[in-house]
Amino acid sequence: MAFNILVTDDSETMRAVIKKTVTMSGVPVGEFHEAANGKEALAVLAGTWIDVILSDINMPEMGGMELLKKVSEDEDLRKIPLIFITTEASDARKEEARKLGVAGYVKKPFQPETIKAILYEVLEKAYAHRLEEKPDEKAVEESDF
Repeated sequence: MAFNILVTDDSETMRAVIKKTVTMSGVPVGEFHEAANGKEALAVLAGTWIDVILSDINMPEMGGMELLKKVSEDEDLRKIPLIFITTEASDARKEEARKLGVAGYVKKPFQPETIKAILYEVLEKAYAHRLEEKPDEKAVEESDF
């Protein structure tokens, strides 16, 4: 029931802060993956199971908006919720992101509670069935472990 999370930001420090914040929030994390821009994020997505993407907007080489556009155009990737964590707060940018299908939007600087609330809301919408899964105790008892 743990989630694989891709943190995409050109600042290594910010990636570390986001990972620590998510860990402290209590969200069950399987693995964290990192990318310094949208191009690297697409490479991670090509070879790794990711449940949610946390991304900055302003990055070199390929920014978050272009990443969101590429993800939304791909049949398999569009199912992965993308949350922007960014200093970019203009209404026009938010509207553009909304039209492209962004799942959530957090403005930097942020409070850990904000990340937790948005992450839980997005994960609940996208993966409610996984959050509600409980192991079948009888199946566990009958297994060969």
